[in-house]
Amino acid sequence: MSAIYIDEATGSDETGTGTQNAPYKTLAFALFKYDGTDVQLQIRKDAESPFDKPTDSSLKKAKKNAEGLRKKAAKAAEIAEREARERAEADKRLEESKKIVLVEDPSLPKSIRTKINKLLPLRSKRVHVSGWIHRLRQQKGIIFIVLRDGTGYLQAVLSGQTSQTYEALTLTLESSIELTGTLQEVPEGKTAPGGHELIVDYWKVLGAAPSGEEAFANRFNEKSDPSILAELRHFVIRGETASSVLRLRSHLMSAFRASLVEANLLEVTPPCLVQTSVEGGATLFALKYYGQTAYLTQSSQLYLETCLPSLGDVFCVQESFRAENSHTRRHLSEYTHLEGELAFITFDDLMTHIESIICSTVDKLLADSESAALIKQLNPKFTPPSRPFKRLAYTDAIAWLNEHGIQHEAEDAEGNFIRDATGKPIMVDHAVGDDIAEAAERRMTDILGVPVFLYGFPAELKAFYMKRMPGTGEGGKVFTESCDLLMPGVGEIVGGSMRIADHDELLAAYKREGIDPTSYYWFTDQRKYGTCEHGGYGLGVERFLAWLADRYTVRDCSLYPRWPGRATP
Repeated sequence: MSAIYIDEATGSDETGTGTQNAPYKTLAFALFKYDGTDVQLQIRKDAESPFDKPTDSSLKKAKKNAEGLRKKAAKAAEIAEREARERAEADKRLEESKKIVLVEDPSLPKSIRTKINKLLPLRSKRVHVSGWIHRLRQQKGIIFIVLRDGTGYLQAVLSGQTSQTYEALTLTLESSIELTGTLQEVPEGKTAPGGHELIVDYWKVLGAAPSGEEAFANRFNEKSDPSILAELRHFVIRGETASSVLRLRSHLMSAFRASLVEANLLEVTPPCLVQTSVEGGATLFALKYYGQTAYLTQSSQLYLETCLPSLGDVFCVQESFRAENSHTRRHLSEYTHLEGELAFITFDDLMTHIESIICSTVDKLLADSESAALIKQLNPKFTPPSRPFKRLAYTDAIAWLNEHGIQHEAEDAEGNFIRDATGKPIMVDHAVGDDIAEAAERRMTDILGVPVFLYGFPAELKAFYMKRMPGTGEGGKVFTESCDLLMPGVGEIVGGSMRIADHDELLAAYKREGIDPTSYYWFTDQRKYGTCEHGGYGLGVERFLAWLADRYTVRDCSLYPRWPGRATP
């Protein structure tokens, strides 16, 4: 009679073999394993105790547990047998499905080729659509498909022979297919995209997507690490939310253009490659251009100014590039810059114009059924901003921040943050001359809860070309006719200013900033050959869209966002 060993401290029911060197962990498992076999059971509590026969009470309890293990094993065997039988039947069905070849019935009406968003007038007719499988469900010989073609979603039903082919039984998410069938209104009480579904009579696969480990659903999910989502952005944009944001972006650009044209601005297309700086040289992307140093543009403003004498008020939609090492949720290294420039205006006119364009654009989006539906989907609580927008002077904003206890981190003369002995940042009140930090600015805007024009910034915080505010600088600080439009939840979305119109004043600004005016000759000439009071602005499209669609980060509002270290895919 062989001995079977059980060590309740160090044994294992998974890897043990019942020997003294590899004992089992539980008496119940040993009884289950050797059911009906005449063996001698030896058990101990721990390595310090000798092996001995189990007590009657422990045997009684173990026998009951062993019976549970036997039932569990029998159930598992039953399931395995059923699954094996089902696999065999599926394999047989799959093999038989290869013999089924779909042929389009020539006696049926000729199908109408169309896009999903054009289906409504074609109910009860035979139509032909192509797209990608967005959702897939098989149920008792019927296959339900939600097809996506970029214009919308369509529910399609495959039954009978159309659901029995080899292609039908091996369908995968994101495969591209074409479907032909009769479009029917869904029965009362049931729902489907568009309120109708396609009863398919003929279809075929155009491009099969992988199954198994490489299946689309296995690549990522909404809880995946952001770095994985960034790497697989080409897949992420196939999702309903991401594609809705991009679709709303398209509507937004159309609405912006319509609003600007209505305001009598003409669209122009400035260059991306430049040899001058607009916002300071520290954030320029440099490159060699036929042996010369050139840069990716930070802003098209200077070029827009040159258009005023020939084309009147102008705007552009252009990519701008900032080489800032900023990883905040509202910064991108490449962003879409909507910029406008207007002649013969005042600072008050400029802010009124910006406000008008913002409100007109939102009104157009809400008046259009498609864009209104997208806003409702992405930002159900959205309400259009009321006019007039609040206007808050920079000096008043400094006082407001201090009154509300909103501080900022102290900095030394080199701009480095100062910390205490424990490494904690030292917080101080704001003072006139401080650049209001993003966090404080956003907190103030969120508390106010309305769009705010923050205006009149100190000259040392702004670009060289900005016009000085009348009555400042005489024995005190110089302020500029500049403004930022702040939106709740996002912060700054527009920056604008009046430009220096006087030739000598501009030359003095070059000198003050240490800028060589040689490369700016064409810009300076605007003040030499018929100057005028003028101003303009730049709007960050991604930031505006983040506000409109209630997105946490502007990275969700760009097709393929770029930030420090990210230039793929």
